[in-house]
Amino acid sequence: MHAFPRPDRSRQSARGVFRAAVAVVWALAAPAFASCPPGNLDGNDAIDGADLGLMLAQWGGPGSGDLNGDNSVDGLDLGLLLSAWGPCPVTPPIQPSGELAAVALASYPWASWVDTFNSDGGVGLAIDPLQHPAAAGRPALAWVVENRSAAQWASNATLVDARPAGAQAVTVPASTLQGNVIALNVAGLVAGSGDAPARGYDLVVDLDASGTLSPGDIIDGGGDAPGFWWTRDIAAAGPYSTASIASYDVNDADITDTMELERIYYPTNAPGARPIVVISHGNGHQYTWYDYLGTHLASWGYVVMSHQNDTVPGIETATTTTLEHTESFIAQHAAISGGVLAGKVDVTRIAWIGHSRGGEGVARGYDRLFDGTFTSPSYGLANVKCVISIAPTDFLGAASANPQDVPYMLLYGSADGDVCGCPDSDIADSFNLFERARGIRHSCYVQGADHNDFNCCGFNDFAGPAGTAIGTAAAQQVTKGAVLAMLRRVLADDRAMEEFLWRQNESLRPIGQPSTVTVTREWKTVGGIAAEIDDLQANTATGLSSSGAAVTAAGVANWVEAVQNDGNTSFTWLSSDPMNGAVRARSGESTRAMLFDWTGPSSIEWAVPASLADLTGRRYLSFRAAQGTRHPNTTSALGDLDFTVSLRDAGGNERNVRIGAFGGGIEEPYQRTGFGTGAGWQNEMETVRIKLADLRSGGGTFDFSNVAAVTLRFGGANGSAAGRLVVDDLRLENE
Repeated sequence: MHAFPRPDRSRQSARGVFRAAVAVVWALAAPAFASCPPGNLDGNDAIDGADLGLMLAQWGGPGSGDLNGDNSVDGLDLGLLLSAWGPCPVTPPIQPSGELAAVALASYPWASWVDTFNSDGGVGLAIDPLQHPAAAGRPALAWVVENRSAAQWASNATLVDARPAGAQAVTVPASTLQGNVIALNVAGLVAGSGDAPARGYDLVVDLDASGTLSPGDIIDGGGDAPGFWWTRDIAAAGPYSTASIASYDVNDADITDTMELERIYYPTNAPGARPIVVISHGNGHQYTWYDYLGTHLASWGYVVMSHQNDTVPGIETATTTTLEHTESFIAQHAAISGGVLAGKVDVTRIAWIGHSRGGEGVARGYDRLFDGTFTSPSYGLANVKCVISIAPTDFLGAASANPQDVPYMLLYGSADGDVCGCPDSDIADSFNLFERARGIRHSCYVQGADHNDFNCCGFNDFAGPAGTAIGTAAAQQVTKGAVLAMLRRVLADDRAMEEFLWRQNESLRPIGQPSTVTVTREWKTVGGIAAEIDDLQANTATGLSSSGAAVTAAGVANWVEAVQNDGNTSFTWLSSDPMNGAVRARSGESTRAMLFDWTGPSSIEWAVPASLADLTGRRYLSFRAAQGTRHPNTTSALGDLDFTVSLRDAGGNERNVRIGAFGGGIEEPYQRTGFGTGAGWQNEMETVRIKLADLRSGGGTFDFSNVAAVTLRFGGANGSAAGRLVVDDLRLENE
């Protein structure tokens, strides 16, 4: 007597189905990612003997055991049940990891999950198998999809690849990310969209190859922001045709008669009202010398006005000229040249760019709007969204040459023979203005550029070592890219441009910027989206941070905190002048930093206060640093300075990363001579910004919700054998 009814001869035997099912189970190399499959008849999240018993009880007839829907419980249904035998896999949610698009690194963390990629390069796909263990070793499809908002993804999960070749077959690394960053096929991917230099894409790892965003898949860009941006050359012409008005006379009674001319650049085919950019030249310069910048910005959709500037009497007259020209241009623009600008100017978005005395003048102009000492019927403080100074002077000092809280950018050339950054004159120290700013800040320090490389026609005042001049064309390529990135970031809230303002130049630079040009960058977000571990402005003893926690040193020498003002008129290294090379504060100002040096294994450690210990909501650990100019440890081994940044949690677990892994260390000072013996110019501060998500790579125990300390480690296995370092603004940033 059979234990169950004999199946129809047209079907396989139960034993045959069982054997086939076992073979299928053994053949499956990857875990299932679907919901509990058909066969879980009793609903206990496992397919086991209880389900088999229920199926056998229904054999030959209809019932819940009819898994293939043919109205008969038979051997085919048994095969399906046995092929899924065991505990039901837990269905993971769609994983909005936000961390797939990456650049490969040669050392830990092996990949850096960044957002912005130049369209002349590539995009890496980095899936850390230790962060996604259920995906480890699995085949998948990688989809690059036009960016969708969270709501759009919720309403349409179908994957449509933006590349002509379609989805790309990939295999998730089985055990480690090291050496396993996958090169995405980027052929045919479109960069830019209208005004925007970058186009956003979402990146999906489709683990079940279903062609839809489904449970178990991983997505970078599941929120409103894209997974990555694919970027045009921001140093090249933009999408719009341009025209210019060579000379327009505003004929304004409030402007000196000999200072009334403007040159205007505008896009001829850009839709809607466009932001205004005002350019204010320096002393001895001309308003006609900025065609390269005016035309470039016009091609990206800006209306640019460069005006005559009354600089000879001084900064106040230059400031007044800028303020009044801005007012006149706004009031008259609709009638200029037969009305070509009518309806094309957005007075709510104004940016000022000034060079030399004009660079101090635009900062002073914002200060006058801020203080209310200048008012205009055409615009006000809220309309000026960004101020950019190119090699500005500092005649007026802290009380007047102050960008206040406006987003501020400083562009500076290390070989400037005019506003030289010399230790003997506060007037020539451009970075004083940068340190006073309280809004979003960016500096772009260009080695080998002189004062007049930033205009077309000023005399050659190059003051650097022979053979290091980069020339006007290269300096202007840097300028076009950097200025556009800052304007886009501030005036359009274009986050695709932000990484051009803080990533190491070795890692990301505009396509058209020569690779031979050395650029160091500073970036500082505003308070409210950042928390200071130590900004060096309070609790000025070396052993106590501004946040009130302990700072300890081991093995370092000459550890001090001081105002960033060189103490004498020479760059010659003297142990009695620990701030040698610092030209970022006038006498009486309080911009402070920490300095120390080492010749062997050593460290500086900051305890993290309990109020800041939870890093799960933070995106970056950031600090600013520079090599100490002309110090014996600096000059003994010229080159980028490398060291290790370490996080330690309350359980003693660590995450360690060398800053050189991200493309470059702390840049060596420009080897300019003068003002004493030796070579090396001012301390070149730059921002080191470590994405905390990068430090999740590699698995292991680490509690990001309870971080106890941040340590900088030097020498030995941790980096450069010797060095002199300036450090400021150790902080945690939310974006």
